[in-house]
Amino acid sequence: MIYSENEILQYIDENDVKFVKLTFCDLRGRLKNISILSSELAATFEHGVRLTAKKIAGFEAAGGKDLFLFPDSSTMTVLPWRPQQGRVIRMFCFIRYADGTPFEGDGRYFLKKAMKDAVAAGYCFRFGTSSAFTLFKIDENEMPTKTPHDFAGYCDAAPDDKGENVRRDVCLTLEQMGIHPVSSRHESGCGQHEIDFNASSALKAADTFLSFKSAVKSVAETHGVHASFMPKPLRNDCGNGMHISFNIFPDSDFLEERKSDDGDLLKYAVAGIMKHIRSFTLITNSTVNSYARLSEFTSPRKVIWSRDEGSQIIRFDPGNSDTPVELRAADCVCDPYFAFGLIIYAALDGIKSKINLPEEDTAGDKLPEDLEEAVQCASESEFVKEHISANVLDVLLELSKNEWHEYFSAYDKEAFEDKKYFYSL
Repeated sequence: MIYSENEILQYIDENDVKFVKLTFCDLRGRLKNISILSSELAATFEHGVRLTAKKIAGFEAAGGKDLFLFPDSSTMTVLPWRPQQGRVIRMFCFIRYADGTPFEGDGRYFLKKAMKDAVAAGYCFRFGTSSAFTLFKIDENEMPTKTPHDFAGYCDAAPDDKGENVRRDVCLTLEQMGIHPVSSRHESGCGQHEIDFNASSALKAADTFLSFKSAVKSVAETHGVHASFMPKPLRNDCGNGMHISFNIFPDSDFLEERKSDDGDLLKYAVAGIMKHIRSFTLITNSTVNSYARLSEFTSPRKVIWSRDEGSQIIRFDPGNSDTPVELRAADCVCDPYFAFGLIIYAALDGIKSKINLPEEDTAGDKLPEDLEEAVQCASESEFVKEHISANVLDVLLELSKNEWHEYFSAYDKEAFEDKKYFYSL
């Protein structure tokens, strides 16, 4: 259900809501929040809540200016894992400067603009996600270990699948939040699980993805296990990826005009993504650890497409009426707002330029080998520079360069990755 601001204020009065979490992402896709008392929400809707921008990764792009969180009332949901007395609600936020203009590093603003640009070009996009995570045991000191919660495999059942109850409670929790998963299962890796979601608008799909991650982490904790979205938590087992599926529809106002090229629409879109994917791999695969996953098991690195299930970067099946295109390279650490937005822009470029789709299973480029190469690809890309503002891109590149330098300088690189990613991602 979508609430207006006045309806939320009424809901708070009638349902013993005491706290409101104002949620947003830093420039690396990490979920952040500020909590306010519910009595402050009316003023927050009008004036926002100030952030100390310099303490948020990537928000140096604001150049020292104040930033303010403005809650999006359409995203209000109760957090089911918090107490039912003195309830807590959560809203995703837009981020603005003091004069009300959008902050260029706000991923939700970036994606909303991409959606508007798509509509202006005559198209609507719908996105869905399938995301994997791994459950690990916790030791006697309540610290996560690297021992998987179970040793089951793809679609195995209980008792081999020891995460069945965790997945069930995650799905039920999401339903209480107004989010409806399609399916869940044990994945191929030890302790690995996946939950799938139907297609929706790009912004809603990105919000859903972050809500899902938050629910998984919270529910896993109540079950006494640690949930990790780290792309490659175990060196000799499957990594955690996110498959991003989408479809494109001509906007109704442009329907007659677009009928003549509908048959090639998706082909052009896929070709556009294949052309630009190397340039924005830094966004879809944003950590050092992300590149340890690619090329192993069925994780793709070659920029090819195929209709069949395999290790291709894009699975493209025009006969699938719901989500015929699936990008299989991204992982769950990415900022979904920037990732979805750049996918939209790449697809639009393919459509506008009528880029020819290569033959199926024809090998072309490869994704970057590591974070250092991904930084180079992004820094040299006119496509990325066109769509991500210079102040934001400069900060993002600098953050990634520093992360690569820290990793490259580390004596024990695996210990570096565990410390930086395993406990927090």
